[in-house]
Amino acid sequence: MSGKHRGRQGPGEPRLRGGRSGQGAGCAPRGCSAGSPGTGSALPGPGQRVSTGMHRLFGGRAVPSRAVPGRSRVLGARRAAESRGEMRDYEEVSAFLGEWGRFQRLVFFLLSASIIPNGFNGMSAVFLAGTPAHRCAVPRGANLSGEWLNASIPLELRGGREEPSRCRRYRLAALANFSALGLRPGSDVELGELEQEPCLDGWEYSRDVYRSTIVTEWNLVCEDDWKVPLTTSLFFVGVLIGSFISGQLSDRFGRKSILFSTMAVQTGFSFLQIFSTSWEMFTVLFLIVGMGQISNYVVAFILGTEILGKSVRIIFSTLGVCIFFAIGYMLLPLFAYFIRDWRMLLLALTVPGLFCVPLWWIIPESPRWLISQGRYKEAEAIIRKAAKINGIPAPAVIFDTAEMQDSKPQQQQKAILLDLFRTRNIATITIMSLLLWFFTSVGYFGLSLNTPNLHGNVYINCFLLAVVEVPSYVIAWLLLRYLPRRYSIAGTLFLGGGVVLFIQLVPTDYSALSVGLVMLGKFGITSAFSMLYVYSVELYPTLVRNMAVGATSMASRLGSIIAPYFVYLGAYDRVLPYILMGSLTVLIGILTLFLPESYGNSLPESFEQMLKVKCFRNGQQTTGARNSKKSPKILVTPM
Repeated sequence: MSGKHRGRQGPGEPRLRGGRSGQGAGCAPRGCSAGSPGTGSALPGPGQRVSTGMHRLFGGRAVPSRAVPGRSRVLGARRAAESRGEMRDYEEVSAFLGEWGRFQRLVFFLLSASIIPNGFNGMSAVFLAGTPAHRCAVPRGANLSGEWLNASIPLELRGGREEPSRCRRYRLAALANFSALGLRPGSDVELGELEQEPCLDGWEYSRDVYRSTIVTEWNLVCEDDWKVPLTTSLFFVGVLIGSFISGQLSDRFGRKSILFSTMAVQTGFSFLQIFSTSWEMFTVLFLIVGMGQISNYVVAFILGTEILGKSVRIIFSTLGVCIFFAIGYMLLPLFAYFIRDWRMLLLALTVPGLFCVPLWWIIPESPRWLISQGRYKEAEAIIRKAAKINGIPAPAVIFDTAEMQDSKPQQQQKAILLDLFRTRNIATITIMSLLLWFFTSVGYFGLSLNTPNLHGNVYINCFLLAVVEVPSYVIAWLLLRYLPRRYSIAGTLFLGGGVVLFIQLVPTDYSALSVGLVMLGKFGITSAFSMLYVYSVELYPTLVRNMAVGATSMASRLGSIIAPYFVYLGAYDRVLPYILMGSLTVLIGILTLFLPESYGNSLPESFEQMLKVKCFRNGQQTTGARNSKKSPKILVTPM
């Protein structure tokens, strides 16, 4: 939405009234989640307000604000905002800075750039925990001839072809006797009748793809292969924990301090992982890295949405952080291609975090948070510095401290988790939303983490899976702007799930076609994932909106924890993960069609205003859209 249309409602842009809510497509891999002050939920709420079309007097100076037709509506919106205890007239106070000055550009790109390390840290398990081809080791002192040495590993059927066993070998004592007697394998001795034994002397690993990984370091194969998906799952457990605590910490201690503290946690504990002496030590540290990774991402998201103006905030929350995350994701296979040792790769992925240290002296604290803490002088100093950077003269008095202190937060009605199941309608929407988030997350992370099981070069495949996210975010942005929500989400889920399901029909020789279908599936699922935040925001009333998005975001975290085990199934059957992920994605796409349509409707204020669940057509849709045209007042739109 361009700056000149702030006062009017664009196509498909819902009117946001009463309460803090999200503004933009969430980022698929991470979920642009944050905590609104005092809520601890998973949705950023910078406290957007109506921009009034009158001059507000601050300390005797008239500060012009952005125009909205209708003085009575402006005054009513102001009284409503004051009754909710929001930061009164902050948008008007900072309006003189403009929307896209040098200060805003600096904050936009530096905060977006701080997301890049999250991109390669979030998917680093693809290469750190890669499992190379392996077979049982045969010690040099086994006294076997060359023929018996080559025949010491039994063949087993895998993927329609006979390949050497990864976890079994023929009993070496028997082979040594046959070798000493001069018998030949196959002609003199029937190999199928020989006794087998596990890999008692360890494993031999192929170095064609990886020089070393945590799998080769601690032999996480055969009986211990369950530890590989558990490693990735525990990282996402850390992400789940971090998404819970990041909002509360930033509300209490400030956005900037928690942003850089969590950057330090992510960088510092990633560095400590290099010196891991056991799988257990590596995994515990990896869990803490996950906590820092999501917390850093969430707080950067909050800080950007609170500092930037309305029009820029929308682009930042939809395309800015998501695309820069994808850039970090693209860098991961480039690092891994040139650095094949897992410890050196981890060091290379840790170093870029150090470049964020100078940002402490550039990125400011959120003036909104400072005002909420009563620290008006510090907030004013930041705004004056921004005006100086933009080359704009600042008013003599920016904040009338006495007037700002008159705006005291009033007691708000409290909501509990059970309110999401208060009525049959909201309970149905909640259950369907939880399933939608859960299975979409499984599909996204399942395809991302399944990169090593694809045909072809693992580094090229990972790079392509990262590249395809960029157009998927752009398409999601366009779909949300112009088309109905549920049809957009269902359509992209059908696309993603359908092509993934089709992979099982592709002959083994057509590996390029299989990889192409995976890329197309990732495109569809990523687009759907990035639209879920907006859709969830629009379905729930103000009282439980943040709580609802927090609960659904938690469901997506649980999906990411389960996803590595879908990949784990690929070791037994290459197409089984695709069958499961494709089927579940198509089914959840069908389920989406039963949700109400929120396109063109204002956000519900109460449970009574919630749209009703119907089969394929919502009776309230037309009425809501018609009302939105009659009363075109809008605060913030998703796009």
